[in-house]
Formats: sequence, structure tokens, C-alpha cells
Amino acid sequence: MDLSNIHIETERLVLRVPQVGDFDRFAELFADEEAARYIGGQLLRAEAWRKFLQQPGAWAVQGFGMFSLIERASGRWLGEVGPWRPEGWPGNEVGWILHRDAWGKGFASEAAGVAIDWAFENLGWESVIHCIAPQNTPSQHLAQRMGSRNQGPGKLPPPHQDAPIDIWGQSREEWLHRRAGGKNP
Repeated sequence: MDLSNIHIETERLVLRVPQVGDFDRFAELFADEEAARYIGGQLLRAEAWRKFLQQPGAWAVQGFGMFSLIERASGRWLGEVGPWRPEGWPGNEVGWILHRDAWGKGFASEAAGVAIDWAFENLGWESVIHCIAPQNTPSQHLAQRMGSRNQGPGKLPPPHQDAPIDIWGQSREEWLHRRAGGKNP
């Protein structure tokens, strides 16, 4: 699979397969206690490198993974958004992690919408979930804006089996209905 051809643009953003030049900002995100709180916690730079390699590895092995989220105007890496399905995961997830300086600007919702579109169009998924900590109200609000509903508590595979999460989600049919201008039931 030629990963260099996988590229999505919105008015403000570019979503593409992660590249090595994204790592410095990725490491900054995981060094920030607040930004990393709900995504496994702070990591030292060497630990962040190993975590960073998960997404390019997912792309190479599974043919999909989270996209690097790039601000078109500046070329700055903002975070990762997109499809994610590690072994033992509770469903087909579209998730998001953003550098703290990208919070509150609408980047996550802009990117999540096109990432969900891409996942449904290219991966044949019939539903999408978001694994969100019960205390992570900003991500819950984003999931609601995307049309997802809280489907109750879920469980992640080891080593995260003790992290409390709620599964938010919706079906492909619900997503397409909402994108066509309808509201979810």
C-alpha cells in the first residue's frame, strides 16, 4: 500500500500518515501532564518514541491508523485523529489526541468528522466508537457533537484494563443520516 497517497484536506487542516518530523510535537504532547492525562499518562521522550511508532506501524500492518493532524496555514503538527483498532479493542474506534496549544479551536471536531467519513468509506466499518474516560468531559462533548451516544462502560485490553472508560458510538447509518442533514434519533 502506498501510504504517501493517503491525504485528506479540510479548510484548515491536513490529515496524513505520521512522519518522523511529527515526533518532536508528539513528545511535547506526552510530556504535558494535562494533555496526556486521559491517553495513558505522561511519557519520557524515549517512551514517547516507542508510542509514536504505533501509528505508522498500524498503517503498515493494518492499512489504517490515526492520521497526523497538520495545520494547513503553518504546517504545525496539532495531534492525531483517526481510526484505531489494536488487538483486543472493544470496537472500531475513531479517536483523537491534540497538543494542548490546539485545544478549543475546533480542530478536533473538524478532523474527527472527515476521519469518520474516511473510515466508513474506506474500511467498511458498520459502526464507530470512542473510548472516553468518564472524567474527560471535553472529549464527551466532542463525541456528542459528532452524534455519538454514551453506550455505557467498556473495558480496554491490558495494560489498560483498569482504566475506566465509557464507550461512545454510533452506527454507519446514523452517521450518514446526520451528515445528510438529519438528526440522530
